[in-house]
Amino acid sequence: MKIQIINGPNLNLLGQREKEFYGDISFEKYLEMLKDLFKDIEIDYYQSNIEGEIINKIHETGFTYNGIVLNAGGYTHTSVSIADAIAAVKTPVVEVHITNVFAREEFRNISLIAPKCKGSISGFGLDSYRLAIESLRVLKKN
Repeated sequence: MKIQIINGPNLNLLGQREKEFYGDISFEKYLEMLKDLFKDIEIDYYQSNIEGEIINKIHETGFTYNGIVLNAGGYTHTSVSIADAIAAVKTPVVEVHITNVFAREEFRNISLIAPKCKGSISGFGLDSYRLAIESLRVLKKN
């Protein structure tokens, strides 16, 4: 099984920014933990602050990988283009958010990408990524 994790804007600063929301572990450190936990799954990671690069990565992996875990960051609430990219590929995409976006500012309650995703997971900290990988594993078995 092969899974692509894609993180959007500002997620390169995990472990440094707004620790009260996002914790104090970098994503690179958490990724090592995920790879140790899921030794049977090839996990690739990509992060970009640029919308078009995220779209390109969805296109690149969206026909050959078994799943995509996508935290589109702020683009979740604004990007019709990322939603269209998800709709255009065959690989199932699981939307992930570290925080509970429904407990934050009202504008974060709207996800333009969620309707195109297989499912959404939010509010479990970095563990949201593990839950997304588990859900993709279940999907592949069915």
